[in-house]
Amino acid sequence: MNAISIKIIRRHGAKHRFITSRSYIYPLHANTGQIIKMTKHPIFTSVLLVPMLLFLTAPALAQTDFTPQWSKGIVWYQIFPERFSNGDPSNDPKASDQNGAYPFDVTSPFQIHPWTSDWYQLQPYEQQNGKNIYFQLQRRRYGGDLQGILNKLDYIQSLGVNAIYLTPVFWSPSSHKYDALCYHHVDPTFGPDPAGDTKMMTQEDPLKPETWVWTKADLLALKLIEEVHKRKMYIIFDGVFNHLGIRNFAFQDVEKNQQASVYKDWFTVKSWRDSVAGTKFEYQGWFGVKTLPELKEDSTGIVAGPKQYIFNSTQRWMNPMNKGASHGIDGWRLDVAYDVGHPFWKDWRKWVRSINPNAYMTAELVDPIEKTRPYLGGDEFDATMNYNFAFIVHDFFVQDTSASSVTEFDRRLKELREAFGENVALNMQNLMNSHDATRLASAVANPDGKKFGDWGKYFNWSQKSNNKNYNARKPTAEQRQKQKLIIAFQMLYPGSPMFFYGDEAGMWGANDPDCRKPMVWPDQKYDAETFNPDQSTHSPDEVVFDRDLVDWYKKLTGLRGKYKSIRLGNYTTLATDDGQKVYAFSRKLGKEEVIVVINRSDNPVSFTHAALKKGKYKNLLTGQSAGNRINVNAMDVVVLGNK
Repeated sequence: MNAISIKIIRRHGAKHRFITSRSYIYPLHANTGQIIKMTKHPIFTSVLLVPMLLFLTAPALAQTDFTPQWSKGIVWYQIFPERFSNGDPSNDPKASDQNGAYPFDVTSPFQIHPWTSDWYQLQPYEQQNGKNIYFQLQRRRYGGDLQGILNKLDYIQSLGVNAIYLTPVFWSPSSHKYDALCYHHVDPTFGPDPAGDTKMMTQEDPLKPETWVWTKADLLALKLIEEVHKRKMYIIFDGVFNHLGIRNFAFQDVEKNQQASVYKDWFTVKSWRDSVAGTKFEYQGWFGVKTLPELKEDSTGIVAGPKQYIFNSTQRWMNPMNKGASHGIDGWRLDVAYDVGHPFWKDWRKWVRSINPNAYMTAELVDPIEKTRPYLGGDEFDATMNYNFAFIVHDFFVQDTSASSVTEFDRRLKELREAFGENVALNMQNLMNSHDATRLASAVANPDGKKFGDWGKYFNWSQKSNNKNYNARKPTAEQRQKQKLIIAFQMLYPGSPMFFYGDEAGMWGANDPDCRKPMVWPDQKYDAETFNPDQSTHSPDEVVFDRDLVDWYKKLTGLRGKYKSIRLGNYTTLATDDGQKVYAFSRKLGKEEVIVVINRSDNPVSFTHAALKKGKYKNLLTGQSAGNRINVNAMDVVVLGNK
């Protein structure tokens, strides 16, 4: 085993440590840091044993179109519900609602954290438990809920957004909800009656869907779906089908009844509790994290019991009350999809498409092309959260002294476009950041650090808790201009651009948890950020809703809405000038053409090309006519159209 390293990754709110090599991942205990028995993770093993020849010979470009038509070239908006908007303070979570969530503290003083407060400033209730800032940041609750999202749908629509992706909304004790207690109910604290909902759920038999009730939180979720659809938009939920939280109904029964439990086969149990034999209850946690019991798999994927439960829950949200697919969600985002075997995803896709033939399925796969390809052959997913796109863009735009050349940038983009075929490329969620990555505004403020594509190292380096030198302050005007240039490329490139709530408002922040600050709204007054994590202070960073940046997003989404060539057109590289750092490309559909010229340098450039002589173009950002030669300001973009 070579190239061994230790990675500390904060996933789902807690630090998880892994010893990694080229082929294997070995977990360390999440809380104690003690080394867990080094055994090969079965999913990684199975994936990596697939002959490379299959990857190299897969006829990606010969595939039929298996992707939905509606999801091609749309604009996605990712929402982290707990931090988006508190629309109903009456449902705010209590300390007891967090039982089972990291950090495991339900006894210290607790209150809903002030929405507009300085991020790193410890509030009086936090100071009483004596824990450090990073403990507090994970424990905080701001009270965001579904009513908050409902209240802001007009705003979301005004951004030119076509579809919403919600990080998990199912019943869970954490702020992030990646530790589900069940899949068939929305978290009660996201609805109007937490106590009443919790009482209703106790009357169910989780194994019998006919006994499942519709809580007030569930009904509010259906209202949200309805209101999204009224606006001609789409909505997908986050499916976390590889593990559950420790307080989920099945595991609680197993823990209590051991081998007598009807759920005994849902989890990988290493030993049962037996006082005579002197054995303890031991089980497989997700990557060794015991608070996240992993669902059991065999050669067919997730075993029959939890598989059927997942299928039943899937149907519930896609065809609620058997009213028809138009009343349900429009698809799914699948968390850590490589951690579930291919057979399950193949069966699940068939099930999803039997409910809604136009459903969209996208996966979190932070993997190179050759490892991603088996999931995108038409029998599992339609797309991925396109981290490979983000890696390429970061290398070219974010890095300064170590930036990729224009020629290399174009080569890597072409490789990615052609890797899975045109239809998949148009469906890819082209993101620049997410709930699991540093904000784009902070990425541009930290050039020439670790490369985003080196995922594990970058993840740790971009966490303020791991790297005190990481710049988590408000970006400068120059850095903001670079951010705007990146956004322009993201919006004008083939695929489906996705941005994380608050990016458009100018929000900044290091990696988890700093990327999960409460949304900045124009009608609220925020405390300036002056505190450092160690509670020392710096000059104030004003926190305001960035109207200029919002207008920039709107202008670009408006172009996507007006010009079909940007959403669905062919892509042709026109110029790759390494010396002047100029990159130009064309998006063409029929007679409609849009030409994009990007100046990545710190100097203005003059650009001409034979394509400009073939027709009359105007500058789509200024409305002015364009001649055969155009001027492009430093770190700026010109967008030309022929109609």
